[in-house]
Amino acid sequence: MSTDRRSAIKNIVAGTAALSTIGAFANMDAVAQPLQKNMPLKGNINHSACRWCYQDIPLDKLCIEGKRIGLSAIDLVGPKEWDTLKAHGIHSSMCNGAEINLVDGFNDKQFHARLIKQYSEMIPLVAKAGYTNLICFSGNKRNKSDEEGWANCAEGLKQLMPLAEKHKVVLVMELLNSKLNHQDYQADRTWWGAELCKKVGSESFKLLYDIYHMQIDEGDVITNIKQYHPYIAHYHTGGVPGRHEIDETQELFYPAIMNAIVATGFKGYVAQEFVPTGDNKLKSLQKCVQICDV
Repeated sequence: MSTDRRSAIKNIVAGTAALSTIGAFANMDAVAQPLQKNMPLKGNINHSACRWCYQDIPLDKLCIEGKRIGLSAIDLVGPKEWDTLKAHGIHSSMCNGAEINLVDGFNDKQFHARLIKQYSEMIPLVAKAGYTNLICFSGNKRNKSDEEGWANCAEGLKQLMPLAEKHKVVLVMELLNSKLNHQDYQADRTWWGAELCKKVGSESFKLLYDIYHMQIDEGDVITNIKQYHPYIAHYHTGGVPGRHEIDETQELFYPAIMNAIVATGFKGYVAQEFVPTGDNKLKSLQKCVQICDV
């Protein structure tokens, strides 16, 4: 290959890469601007954000600025703060407060009595408030096999399904990585959660597919979303590595992931669950909502 030809091809490749980067992240330019009111979004994604990522921002302010960004909901807010959400016209897209913790869950029978009591009390409250999703967890393996974990989870969850079905509430089990952040957690693969859904056998039990966690433990994010979407009720975002902004600093391309979610016909919520690295957390949130707005 001649030097001229090699140089020409190199320039073409470099130019194409630059254009691709500009196209993929063009909407990031808005992060440098003040937060805008009623930003026009495409309406294909229902945007939410996880409360814990913005604990230093008063919930009233998060609701007000979140609406300007394009949020219609906030995740992981308990009953004590539902009135604040309602005052701002913000939905609670993933309720919490019935779980014990992340490690003591439905896969261990010693926790069933407490969990069934707490979820039986919370399910009617969720329904009365006009909400649908209530988070739950498998708990840690503690040397349990897949089969034992499935059997124990199904046994406990099935006792709650008649009440959940009556109130049209969905118990949503979060998938967490066991490699890095939640070692020994049992529901650490999408196929494991999908099999549990089959064993429970109710539309009132589904999965929370956390993109950050599943990229770490299994990868193939788009393939798994396409294959297991009937069992998924909710999505969380997060940049890999580090669970920071979902922009060009990390390894996943979120516009493609969001397009895959939209293609499944999903009508639920996608909640931003990244830990902002910048000084202005709301601008980071705005940027990442725009990245996901396909």
